[in-house]
Amino acid sequence: MDASKKVDLVARNALEVITKGDAAEIFQTNASPRGYLGFEPSGMFHLGWMIWVNKFKDMMDAGIKMTLLEATWHAWINDKFGGDMARIQSCAAYIEHCLRALGVDLDRVDLIKADAMVGSKDYWEGIIKVGKTLSLSRVKRAVTIMGRKEDETQVDFSKLIYPCMQVEDIFYLKLDFVLGGMDQRRAHVLAREVAEHYGLRKPVAVHTPLLSGLQGAGRMDMKGDADAAMIDGKMSKSRPETCIFIHDSPEQIKAKLNNAYCPPKEVEGNPIIEIARHILMRDAPLTVARPAKYGGDVSYATSEDLICAYREGRLHPMDLKNAVTNGLVSTLAPVRDYFKRVPEAAKAMEKTGFAGACR
Repeated sequence: MDASKKVDLVARNALEVITKGDAAEIFQTNASPRGYLGFEPSGMFHLGWMIWVNKFKDMMDAGIKMTLLEATWHAWINDKFGGDMARIQSCAAYIEHCLRALGVDLDRVDLIKADAMVGSKDYWEGIIKVGKTLSLSRVKRAVTIMGRKEDETQVDFSKLIYPCMQVEDIFYLKLDFVLGGMDQRRAHVLAREVAEHYGLRKPVAVHTPLLSGLQGAGRMDMKGDADAAMIDGKMSKSRPETCIFIHDSPEQIKAKLNNAYCPPKEVEGNPIIEIARHILMRDAPLTVARPAKYGGDVSYATSEDLICAYREGRLHPMDLKNAVTNGLVSTLAPVRDYFKRVPEAAKAMEKTGFAGACR
């Protein structure tokens, strides 16, 4: 695969790549580039995370040596599980099982826990160096990467350390590519600015869409605060009613989607459209089964075709919901099977406190 095809693979289904030119240069000059995604072990694995999982696979296929950073200390700072590190560690093990169930070959991935980095003097020296390039206001604006609004930094000072840690993660691990949802954009832009300040190579940032919660992002009115709207509108495990978890039963998936926000002809902020577009239609068309009297079955080859049909009223919301339900039940069947047949996966879920979640 030549450099241009690798760039195309990295960029497909991403909202942005900062920048494609930098990515092409890396592929042309580095036979073994390094990339990563960092995640907080903070709760049950929901459908929105599948978007970055699929992009993680693309980056592996493009020849990038990928690292998965289990951001345990970051989760502790962010008050996940009430700061209970034992549960955070158990959640990290559970998420590893989720990734295996979703087809990620973890034998090809560098798994690193933040615990392994915080014992290093060089790591903390790097955090201080990052902090010395940033103003307090810049750091406060970046706390949205934690899923928090800027004014929540008043809770405790430790949360102001978090953005500097995330930036240093990138330099400490010597990464060429960084992957995250659009909510991580501010940290990645900071990393590129810090790199320029110290004369380092700027990491290429790959940003994926955020999946709206089932209540619908279109219902959010945050008075022009884009970051607050992004946080409140996305699918979040802290609000289970907005989520589909990857090991939900077919009955749970159907019930949740039947109650989801999906107004006729409205595409923006429509979670059913987003699930079809970003999850189900990544590599395959979407087939909608309909009785003959309503036009019979129809297949949409691209998400653009689906969106056009829905916006023009040629596709009914319930027909779309039924098609997405069937698609998700099929797509997630291997995950449900994995958690039933792998005892260690069920034990990891139980230790985290999610017992009974997979039925």
